[in-house]
Amino acid sequence: MTGEINLPTLPASPASGVPSLPAAGALLKLLEPQTGLIDPGKTANAEVIALKQGGEAFQLLLKLTLDGGRQTLVQASSPQPLPLGSNVAVSQTAAGNLTLSLQQALSANVAALTRIDTSKIPEGTLLQAKVLTTQVLPQGTTQPAIYRSLVTVLNSAMAGATLTVESPQPLRVGSLLSAVVQNAQTLNFVPLSGLKDQLAVTQQLATQQSRQGSLDAVFTALQNLPREGSTSADLRAAADRLLAALPDLAQVSNPKVLAQVIQNSGAFLEAKLLAGQNPQVPPLDMKGALLRLVADLVPALPASTNLNAILAANTLAQMLPNFVRSPLNTLGQVSARQAPVSFPLPERLMGKLEGEGDLENLLRLAAGAISRLQSHQLSSLEQTGTTADGRLQTTWQLEIPMRTLQDIVPLQVKFQREEPAPDKDQPERKANKDAKQMLWRVELAFDMEPLGPLQVQAQLSQGKLSSQLWATRPFTASLIESHLGSLRERLVTSGINVGDLDCHLGTPPRGPKTGLEQRWVDETA
Repeated sequence: MTGEINLPTLPASPASGVPSLPAAGALLKLLEPQTGLIDPGKTANAEVIALKQGGEAFQLLLKLTLDGGRQTLVQASSPQPLPLGSNVAVSQTAAGNLTLSLQQALSANVAALTRIDTSKIPEGTLLQAKVLTTQVLPQGTTQPAIYRSLVTVLNSAMAGATLTVESPQPLRVGSLLSAVVQNAQTLNFVPLSGLKDQLAVTQQLATQQSRQGSLDAVFTALQNLPREGSTSADLRAAADRLLAALPDLAQVSNPKVLAQVIQNSGAFLEAKLLAGQNPQVPPLDMKGALLRLVADLVPALPASTNLNAILAANTLAQMLPNFVRSPLNTLGQVSARQAPVSFPLPERLMGKLEGEGDLENLLRLAAGAISRLQSHQLSSLEQTGTTADGRLQTTWQLEIPMRTLQDIVPLQVKFQREEPAPDKDQPERKANKDAKQMLWRVELAFDMEPLGPLQVQAQLSQGKLSSQLWATRPFTASLIESHLGSLRERLVTSGINVGDLDCHLGTPPRGPKTGLEQRWVDETA
């Protein structure tokens, strides 16, 4: 379902105060009749604390405040929905029913809202809500159907409030609804397909980052793994497979090899599993190989090893496929873009604990490496969504350990693609995506001796390539600056339209106006 959801302008009624409530004198039928609940001629304050639609009727849970301040809960049914929080006076008939008296409404202003206060909930805010009721409104035979629903808001400053909304299609009772505030009376529906639960991703990302360790640490430990003694043949074979899968600098300079290395970096392991592929078939998937290493390590550990403490860092490695299948594609995410997680991920070394053997240390390093790869995956999810100007932004963030002589150098990579906003006047053009209209960004980060830490940002827009480089060492910055002219000539010779090419001393600026959320080189201006 797509389109707008409107908050109807309901006329105020002095007699009732709440237009959506049943007419005065309407009966609420008790699901379990209780005689003598309210004394004859007396009234009690009733607050609606739960609402559920069931067929033609609506089931309510009422909290009654009786004489003396005693409170009790009763279940009743009503032909009309009463918004959550409605506070009215009720009396009891001889037949054991409750009669609602709108003339004695105690807090009509608590009923369903028909207007959003944009000073508290700004335009562009994502609201997530649960659908409580849905009714079709009487319309003429030639007019399209309009459905009125009550929804309870689950997030933002309006959490717990009930909204009355109207939509051209029925909202399924009990379903989750995601919509963006367009103005005080209009919400823009966000389809659930293809969107993430941002809160779940952010929480998991924070957990993973606290557990992750640098990739080069586990590979260095594998290189130093003893050939004899406590090292089993299966473990040695697993270590050799991992080390043999590492590309060298010359290999990642080959576009075809680089594409394969990216595909097997671990960023797409869950997609392979969902497609029925075997990640253990060469070429090895990096994350799959690390998980296999963990499986081979566990039987080789001493019997006294506390696996719970060591494998705490690997909890999500076992649950991530389920995490992919269930929370993803359930809730929308197009609120004001949050600052993305820092790129590159900082180096995090995990020292060997006292009394810990080589295999226990290797297991902990492998679990930390898995968490680091998952941090990149979750960062990709967090930075994928719709931008403020309606562009669909997709992010792939990953890390590739490379061989440089005897050293292991992790290369962090981030790709971002922005698709043009759909043409409202010609929506059919969305299917015919022009590659030249897409905006591509690439970020690289690595620390290689003797150059030191380097970061590269490149952008391809309208067929023009621009790039910014940062080096933390003055010698490296000067060296790169002296070769930029040669780089430009080689790019132009290759048929590439080159824009800005600059090198700076230091690191890229970060912040709400300087990160990749903004076009640091606006080629469309």
